[in-house]
Amino acid sequence: MTPDAPLPRTLVLGGARSGKSTRAERLLAHHADVLYVATSGSRDGDAEWARRVALHRERRPASWRTAETCDLEAVLADTADPAPVLVDCLALWLTAVMDECGAWDDAVWADGGEAAVQRRCEALAAAWAGTRRQVVAVSNEVGMGVVPATASGRRFRDTLGRLNMAVADASERVLLVVAGQVLTVKPAVG
Repeated sequence: MTPDAPLPRTLVLGGARSGKSTRAERLLAHHADVLYVATSGSRDGDAEWARRVALHRERRPASWRTAETCDLEAVLADTADPAPVLVDCLALWLTAVMDECGAWDDAVWADGGEAAVQRRCEALAAAWAGTRRQVVAVSNEVGMGVVPATASGRRFRDTLGRLNMAVADASERVLLVVAGQVLTVKPAVG
């Protein structure tokens, strides 16, 4: 990449428990300071979820900072912080957005919920495309699995698929992790 070119944006896709988060962390392992943006939120009373979050934290270098937020547009727009960013993950971000918009409910979805979610996804994709920060995002590849049995499950899958496409289009590199192995979908060009 030329010195004036934007810093690389990388999207790391994979199925559940494919190793995508570990691979994303390795991409930034040589940086002492990384802003790790956790979009998972807390799940009070869910001991299994707490163990997962603890394992993620233990795996990261002690020098990395963690921000638990779904305000990804602000993180991506922040030019005062030069640290690379790792976003884990877009699927959990979308879950939070759908929660906020009430978009799991069929009536709400039909009465403006779909449009509200779409606006948030478009804003995130625009922020991703416009960021000057080095950024790696993790997301679930949901297009190769079982068709969800519920309308809300299908709308989540479809919306995440479209979000992944928009972020991939604006990324210099896209990787797919399958059984811990990395396949390059879109190579970074230099």
